[in-house]
Amino acid sequence: MVHALFPGTFDPPTLGHFGVVERAAALFERVTIGLADHPEKDPLFSIEERIALLEELAEPLGNVDVVRVTGLVVEAAHRLGAEVLVRGVRNPRDFDYEVEMARTNRVLAEDVDTVLLVPDPTHAHITGTLVRQIARLGGDTARLVPPPVDRALRRRFPRTS
Repeated sequence: MVHALFPGTFDPPTLGHFGVVERAAALFERVTIGLADHPEKDPLFSIEERIALLEELAEPLGNVDVVRVTGLVVEAAHRLGAEVLVRGVRNPRDFDYEVEMARTNRVLAEDVDTVLLVPDPTHAHITGTLVRQIARLGGDTARLVPPPVDRALRRRFPRTS
C-alpha cells in the first residue's frame, strides 16, 4: 500500500490544492494532507481552522486524512509511514523550486520520493495569497475555493455588496 504525504500550509485551501488532493487520492491507496506552520507567514486561519476545513473536504474521499506536521517534511513522512511526497506545480517557477526541493529531500531521505502533479488549468493560477487578498478586499472567492472555505472567508470578511 503506497502512502503519500501532501504537505503545505493551505492558508486557505484552494480549488487548486483540493484538485491535487483528489488526484493523489486516485493515484495512491492512502493520502495524508500534512498541515505545516510556516515560520515566515502570518496565517489568515489558525492551524486548527485549516485542519477542520481540510477534514470536511477530505471526508467524502475515504482514503485521505489530515494531520499537523512539524519539522522537516521527510522526517514527517517517516513518522507517518509515507513513501511519497506529493507537490502541486502551477508554473515554471514552482517547477524549478519543487525540483530543487525533491532533490534535496532525496539526499535527506533516499526512501522518500516526490511526485509532482499539475493542477487543472482552470485552477492553476490560484494561490492562497491571491485568495487572501481578494477576501480582505471584499471580493468574491466562490470560484477560487471550495464552498466550506468560501463560507469561512465570508465569516472572516463579511461582504457589503
